[in-house]
Amino acid sequence: MTEFTELASLDLELAEGADATFQPRFTQAHADELNQRFAQVPAAQMLREVLTDVLPGQVSMVSSFGTESSVLLHLVAQADPAVPVLFIDTLRLFPETTRYRDQLVKLLGLTNVQTFEPLPEKLAEADPKYLLWSYNPDACCAVRKVEPLARALTGVDAWISGRKAFQAATRANIPLFEIADSRLKINPLARWTREDLVAYMEQYNLPHHPLEADGYLSIGCMPCTTPVRPGEDPRAGRWRGWDKTECGIHTPVKPGSEPVF
Repeated sequence: MTEFTELASLDLELAEGADATFQPRFTQAHADELNQRFAQVPAAQMLREVLTDVLPGQVSMVSSFGTESSVLLHLVAQADPAVPVLFIDTLRLFPETTRYRDQLVKLLGLTNVQTFEPLPEKLAEADPKYLLWSYNPDACCAVRKVEPLARALTGVDAWISGRKAFQAATRANIPLFEIADSRLKINPLARWTREDLVAYMEQYNLPHHPLEADGYLSIGCMPCTTPVRPGEDPRAGRWRGWDKTECGIHTPVKPGSEPVF
């Protein structure tokens, strides 16, 4: 019996009334087993099996409702529209993003979208003039994205991410399943290309983010997002001019460390 199968057995015991305080934690062995099992399985089938058979009721999804988000949200909704979808509203988002969120929630029939915002007291301390992005974008992301996501993931042992290898050189080798901060992170679209995404959206008549037509291929907060120029990585418009490629939510946290505001 593999470690992952043993974990599934423990989950069954919980469902039958075992110690409800038990909190399973995944290891690299679990990720390796899943990577092998689903290596050649289409994303839609993989998500159906993971959400309804392998880890039923144990997986959440994190979505920015940005460019290309409709594809993964559609795939998840087809498997289980009640999967918790965690959305971080940094309070600096484009209004087009929140409208796009509302449009997709209604269109796809998502029933469990949860919105998390920065803590008012943290914002008052770290960014009272809303200018932190202009001189310390790492600190701005920490208070507006990393800390809210940490709260959103409280009690969550497995979550779905929309990262794709083609988006940037720093994401070139992401696996389908990985371990991050003792959680299982699932990247269903890791090997999808931009052409795959466009074809899927056309096949299912999914709406594009309204800013995509203006050259915004990766959309975050208003102050730190610019259109992408021809030939650039899709994420080149994020934090332009800074030596920064990630907001921090996909950066492993060292044990005992906390974001510095």
